[in-house]
Amino acid sequence: MQDVSIDLDHCPGALAQMGEVLGAAGVSVEGGGVWAVGARGVAHFLFEDGECARQVLEAAGIKVDAVRDVLIQKLHQAVPGQLGMIGRRMAQAGVNIETMYSDHDHRLILVVDDYEKGRAVSEAWERDRLAAQHLARTE
Repeated sequence: MQDVSIDLDHCPGALAQMGEVLGAAGVSVEGGGVWAVGARGVAHFLFEDGECARQVLEAAGIKVDAVRDVLIQKLHQAVPGQLGMIGRRMAQAGVNIETMYSDHDHRLILVVDDYEKGRAVSEAWERDRLAAQHLARTE
C-alpha cells in the first residue's frame, strides 16, 4: 500500500474531479483524507498501487507531490492511549510521523520520514500486540 500526496485546488469540485478521474480508471481509494491549508487543498490517500494512481491523476492535470510506502498498524481499540504509545515509540527511535490517517479497515496508516526505522518500530509493536493477545487468551 502506498500514500499518494495530492495538491488540490481549494475550490468546489476539486475533490469531486479527483474522485471521478480515479473512478473512471477503476482505481480504488483505500483510505485517507483532505485538509484545507491556506489557499490549497492537501490530500493524502491510500492506494494499492500508488504509481498507478499517480499516472491517472497526472494525466488529468492533477498535481501529485509524492508516492510513499506506508506503515500499517492495528491499535488496541479498547485500550486508551494507543496513539500516544506508538507515537512515543516512533519518537524514541528518531522517527517523525509526517502523515497519519485510517484506512477502510480501521487500521492506522503512518507516513514517516525514515521508513526503515519506522518499519522496525511497527514490527516490534505488532509482535508486542500479538503476544499480549496470546497471553490474554491463555489466562
